[in-house]
Amino acid sequence: MAIDYSLYLVADAGYAAGRDLAGLVDAAVDGGVTIVQLRAKSLGGAAFAALASDVAARLARRGVPLLINDRVDVALACGAAGVHLGQDDLPVAAARRLLGPRGIIGLSVNTAEEARRAERDGADYVGAGPAFATSTKQTELAVLGPAGIGRIKAAVRLPVVAIGGIGAAGAAEMAAAGADGVAVVSAILGAPDARRAAEELKRAFEIQPKRRER
Repeated sequence: MAIDYSLYLVADAGYAAGRDLAGLVDAAVDGGVTIVQLRAKSLGGAAFAALASDVAARLARRGVPLLINDRVDVALACGAAGVHLGQDDLPVAAARRLLGPRGIIGLSVNTAEEARRAERDGADYVGAGPAFATSTKQTELAVLGPAGIGRIKAAVRLPVVAIGGIGAAGAAEMAAAGADGVAVVSAILGAPDARRAAEELKRAFEIQPKRRER
C-alpha cells in the first residue's frame, strides 16, 4: 500500500489536554493531513485504546492511515495501520513479528547510520529530527536542519519524514532538502484554526520542487 507521508500529524493527547483531540484531527484532515500518529504518553492502556479506537474509526472513513506511538498492543486493539517507534522502544523486528508484513512501522532517527539500521531492520519509513529546535518534546539530540535531513535522505531508500519545530516556512525548507513529508504537533494542534494551519503547511510543502533522488 502506497502511503502519502507529505503532511503527518502527531496528535499528542498531552499537548491537546482539555480540548477535543479527535475533533482537531478531523479538522486537520479536512485541511490536508495525510497520515496521523496518535501519541498519549500519560494515558493508561484502557484510556489510550478507547481514544485510539475513536480516532481510528474516524480516519478509516476518510481513508487516512493511523499509527500509534510506541504501543503495538494498542495498535492491534484498535486496528491501526501500524506504529511509530523510538530508538529505545520495541525493536523493529519484534514489532514486525506482532504486526505482520502489512503493518506500517516507522522509527525515529537522528543520524544517517540510525536510518540505515532502520532500513536493514525492516522499517517502512523514518522520522528524522529534530529538524529545528522544538519545545514540544524534550531532547538532547542534535538539530539537523535542512542539510542534516538531506544527508539522511541520501543514506536510505526509505521515505524520510522530517519532524521538530516545523512551521510553514520550515515545511518548504524540508521539501527542498528532499524530505518525503513533514510531521508536526504544535503547528496544527496549537493553531487557532487546525484546518487552515494544515492547508498552509500542505501548500508550503507541495510548492517546493523536490530535490532530485539519487
